[in-house]
Amino acid sequence: MKLQPDKSNAPTINAYGEGWIEVNGQKFSQSLLVSSLPETAPGHWTDKPFADLTAEDFAQAVTTGAELVLFGSGQRLRFPKPQWLLSLIRLGIGIETMDTAAACRTYNILASEGRKVTAILIIEP
Repeated sequence: MKLQPDKSNAPTINAYGEGWIEVNGQKFSQSLLVSSLPETAPGHWTDKPFADLTAEDFAQAVTTGAELVLFGSGQRLRFPKPQWLLSLIRLGIGIETMDTAAACRTYNILASEGRKVTAILIIEP
């Protein structure tokens, strides 16, 4: 009987630190979007600080096909305004908010389980 899950082909967050996140060996120093779905390559999300985010910024996550979006709000927990999340809510896409370090760890677990998950990760200098 096989007890180990199959290896996921989803991008993996290898490491993170103050001002950077490494995904599949590539280091990012700007806020990024990472998805377990193969059609979405890890990449830049926005240059805006948290206070300047808008609904359009979060609408990018709708196009990934995820069932769940993890929002890493930076070095501390900050909740997005409800109006920023309307495009996700209308499509029944779940969203969980946590600090960026917790979102990195949670993304890896869910992606390794084969879940359709996208992480929006704010990287602060």
